[in-house]
Amino acid sequence: MDLASLEVFLTVYRERSFSRAAVKLYRSQPAVSISIRKLENWVGQPLFVRGSRAGQLTEAGVLLQEYAERMLNLRDEISRGVQDLQNLGRGRVTLGVNESSIHALLPALARYRKLYPKIQLSIHRVFSRSIPEEVLNYRLDLGVVSYRPSDPLLTAIEFLRDELAFVVYPGHRLAKRKQVDVSDLGGESFVAHIVESPYRHNVMQLFARHHVPLHMDIQLPTIESIKRFVRMKMGVAIVPRMCVRMEIEEGELVEVKVRNMRLPRHLFLLHRRDRPLSHAAKALLRLLKD
Repeated sequence: MDLASLEVFLTVYRERSFSRAAVKLYRSQPAVSISIRKLENWVGQPLFVRGSRAGQLTEAGVLLQEYAERMLNLRDEISRGVQDLQNLGRGRVTLGVNESSIHALLPALARYRKLYPKIQLSIHRVFSRSIPEEVLNYRLDLGVVSYRPSDPLLTAIEFLRDELAFVVYPGHRLAKRKQVDVSDLGGESFVAHIVESPYRHNVMQLFARHHVPLHMDIQLPTIESIKRFVRMKMGVAIVPRMCVRMEIEEGELVEVKVRNMRLPRHLFLLHRRDRPLSHAAKALLRLLKD
């Protein structure tokens, strides 16, 4: 039994004629009769009352007609669903990011939502070191990290270049300076991120190379709390520029260039090399690459 046989059966029932069903299906009448006979063999009982009008069903025929309608409707529903996926009328994307990377993604995610409002976006906050493993274990469709993983099963596509920025509150003694030296920062109280990262290590190395003390008197768990504490005049900070771009533009924070401080930061989009991406994930990938 297959769906094509059920379609022949329903057409005969609706047309009340083997010959009319054959015309509608662009098949010969013997081919229609053979299809019905095979279906009856599979059911084990006649489907049409012999000697009467072709469309008169037996009890087995009535039962099969109900199931056949449901199965063919389900087939059509699956077809429409697949078409929806291809046209991005439905779908879901799971994306893993760390706390700082989400700042870079928010404008792109907002645009994605406008373009594809019926796609469900699930953004998971994950430690950067754990994101490759989550992608490899199929728990994430895509991941964003600030380094290129070495695993050959992962594809890493660079989509953003950023830098670490030194920021102070308006009114700070350095706020009106266009540029300072690392040595000018030895007396400052830094509001730092408590999470270990390569960039935190790079900042510490920078100060050590210039023999300048780095006072990380306050360590907070999120970039948002760091920015707020600096705005409250509780210290200064070195954070990814993408995380403070809006505050700098609105005058809530001031970026001061630091001579000798060149700490680039690259963001990579990860996905499994051997796993086909969904249409929804491909659309997000294209948007970020653009």
